[in-house]
Amino acid sequence: MALVADTHWFDPRAPRPDEGRAADAADLASRLPHVVAQAREVAGSVVHGVHGRRRAGAGETFWQYRPFESGESAHRVDWRRSARGDQLFVREREWEAAQNYFVWVDCSASMAFKSSLASDYKIDRAAVLGLAAAEVLVQGGERVGALGLTPALCARNIIDRLAAVISNQPPDSGVNDIAPSTALPPRAKLILVSDFLCDVEELATRLREYSQAGARGALLMILDPAEESFPFAGETLFRDTDGGAPFHAGEAQSLRAAYAERLAEHKDSLRIAARDAGFLFLLHHTDRPAAEAALALLMGLGEGMGAR
Repeated sequence: MALVADTHWFDPRAPRPDEGRAADAADLASRLPHVVAQAREVAGSVVHGVHGRRRAGAGETFWQYRPFESGESAHRVDWRRSARGDQLFVREREWEAAQNYFVWVDCSASMAFKSSLASDYKIDRAAVLGLAAAEVLVQGGERVGALGLTPALCARNIIDRLAAVISNQPPDSGVNDIAPSTALPPRAKLILVSDFLCDVEELATRLREYSQAGARGALLMILDPAEESFPFAGETLFRDTDGGAPFHAGEAQSLRAAYAERLAEHKDSLRIAARDAGFLFLLHHTDRPAAEAALALLMGLGEGMGAR
């Protein structure tokens, strides 16, 4: 998208300070072992804090006995178990209808950024969180795939499978900063991980498309702390990751208030677009622990779409 040279600092997708270190997202493949290791660590740290899909419902696998409740039909009583004592019990089976989840990790140019305030490139943190979520979901019995790229699978090596697919999407291959339009199975659940420094109207249109297909899910916005706080002062050169002309600011600190206002408006628009489509919206900064965001994401998905 072309940006007007004298105003592009107002657009949240434009500012990229020279002091920040940019890395081609294609380099994600070279960092993949570290990303995968991080994803496994994050998944392991949050899996016990997330309630899985184990709950009563249609299925063949025994789950638990629970006390018989007044008003229930007598045919639900498990008489063999109840004969052991003075209380009536009901035998419950585990709900076994696995859901289809699809993860999308934004590999566009703006994700290949890390300032001196952050520990990870945005693309790396996004991949870690998407892969960790996939691992926890599969451990809970769900099926997970890469949106628009693979079918949903329940595989023990889901992290390795999805990591290989995600790392093969360099930004110079035409990868868009909007999740793809694709056919979805009924009642699919989507996890979209991006900086969402994109055209909100285009994103809202895509979310409505998903919603009309019966899909729900979550948007996890990944920002570098420098993109949030705008800690620049004095003479600063900003670069456009989309290849536009650089912007020179003689007194960068004078732009801070207007930038913060524009970014706040952008985030509000994202929240509204997500809410209107029945999606959860979460924000994560790359100077915060990855497990923090993973837990919030998985708990949010479990509590219901669009609840926040």
